[in-house]
Amino acid sequence: MRVAPVNADYPLFLDLTGRGVVVVGGGPVAERRTTALRHGGAVVTVVSPWLTEGLQERSQAGDIEVRLREFRDSDVDGAWLVHACTGDAAVDDAVVAAADRNHIWSVRAGDAQRSPAWSAATAHTVDGVQFAVNAGRDPRRAQILRDAVTDLAAEGLLPVRRQRRAGRRGHVYLVGGGPGDPDLLTVRARRLLSLADVVVTDRLAPTAVLAGLPDGVEIVDVGKAPGRHALPQEDINDLLVDRARDGLVVVRLKGGDPFVLGRGGEEALACLAAGVPVEVVPGVTSAVSVPAAAGIPVTHRGVSTSFLMLSAHDGSDEVVRRAACTPSDTTLVLLMGVRHLADTAAALIEHGRPADLPAAVVSGGWTPEQTTVTGTLATIAGRAAQAGAASPAVIVIGEVAGLRTDLGDLARASVDAGHGWQP
Repeated sequence: MRVAPVNADYPLFLDLTGRGVVVVGGGPVAERRTTALRHGGAVVTVVSPWLTEGLQERSQAGDIEVRLREFRDSDVDGAWLVHACTGDAAVDDAVVAAADRNHIWSVRAGDAQRSPAWSAATAHTVDGVQFAVNAGRDPRRAQILRDAVTDLAAEGLLPVRRQRRAGRRGHVYLVGGGPGDPDLLTVRARRLLSLADVVVTDRLAPTAVLAGLPDGVEIVDVGKAPGRHALPQEDINDLLVDRARDGLVVVRLKGGDPFVLGRGGEEALACLAAGVPVEVVPGVTSAVSVPAAAGIPVTHRGVSTSFLMLSAHDGSDEVVRRAACTPSDTTLVLLMGVRHLADTAAALIEHGRPADLPAAVVSGGWTPEQTTVTGTLATIAGRAAQAGAASPAVIVIGEVAGLRTDLGDLARASVDAGHGWQP
């Protein structure tokens, strides 16, 4: 049996779909190798007098063939690849020797230094990217390096965006960007931004992250402001569909969560109706996170066990009607309601909410411009107007708003207005 020197490397990826692979051994290592091989489409035969529970379950399900006995040289006949995973040096030697005589590549799991072939440490990311690390027959070192590369990819810090468009299928991702601080983006959101060909964003998204995208990424601002729509929703839907049909990866970056007053449902339905693959990526909703940044929990033991989140941009009628159906200790969380706050507060008092009920308006939550105005239901509108509170803002009405006195600001915004976002 010939064993190549340590530095004799020739990296190669194999398409094992429908091809026979023999795994000799029935322990945990054999189970892991079998799982990976089946994931790669291989037809796996396991040879061992005993099996782990996982291998037994695969056998019973008909997922693998099992020869419940000791290894024989003839077991490698017809195989494209062999894995020796018994942990017994003599048996593994026999397996590798049998494979070598039949001109079949083999992997010796227990001793990479004496193995004709060895497996790289691999990891898969979204959009078909696979990382494989070969560390000179040092599996543990390769795994550590693989994990480090995977972490970088997860943070969106590697240039993994596709460069060839021809023949590929586009995809739309509806990504929640959280309340404003880029640090509150999810790991998946960062990863998808690193893959994006097009980013369709709005004014409430954490736009500081866009400065770090490659020059070739198209950025489309469709931001809406109170009383002004930069682009009608129907046109936004068409934009997402058209770009995806061009074979592009489209990230629709929104503030908060796409399905919390973000019209994400409308955009998802438009994509599905057009036959465009679409996926939603949840974000940290401002309805809860912005009050938290100002030291206001929307529920608190002994104070409030429920909260009602409402859109208040159409005025007080709907707010009052919904609030009337909730217990008196339910916290009211109002989004897009600054413009109508005076009317809303007056209507709530008229319909039974105490005039001295604590209230707060938190503007620009989780950004360096965050400001908080507190008062009572009777005074909050006047104080907010005097302080110049403006959208985007979250209004909290309920006893929990009084907890800010003890908790204070709890936000840590990573957006620096002078220097930009730093990862």
